[in-house]
Amino acid sequence: MKLTFIKGSGKYDQMLVRRGSATETVDCPKQRIIPHDMVHYAVESTLQRRGFLGRVRDGEGATFQMGSEPESDGVERLVEVFQGDAWSGGTSTPEDMLAMYQVTCRARSCPPLAVTRDDIAAVRQRIADLDRQWQALPPGHKMDLEL
Repeated sequence: MKLTFIKGSGKYDQMLVRRGSATETVDCPKQRIIPHDMVHYAVESTLQRRGFLGRVRDGEGATFQMGSEPESDGVERLVEVFQGDAWSGGTSTPEDMLAMYQVTCRARSCPPLAVTRDDIAAVRQRIADLDRQWQALPPGHKMDLEL
């Protein structure tokens, strides 16, 4: 599956999802950091876990109406933790991020994925790499990724 992120000049960026000859477009509200679905890409591709993008790759529509599924719910909670960390400067310790992940999962009655300090470091590095590339793009330009 090919993902194309297009940097917008207004309040939204876009993600194009290409599976075979079909293309879906998702508007991504700007959030100062990389788009939410690009955080999904970093988590899912680094940890080889099936979240929102994996479900889309496997045939579900790229909508925000997906039903609950333990692994993808665990991925979503982890994406939220990484997103929150990035919003606050990306300086949380791996231990703090793992603790927040546990709290977030408990609050949403979601079984947590087995995640280690090394996993946190690997995803954080991937997010930093993507962020450098994304911030360098002018509006209207795109970034292609494969999942």
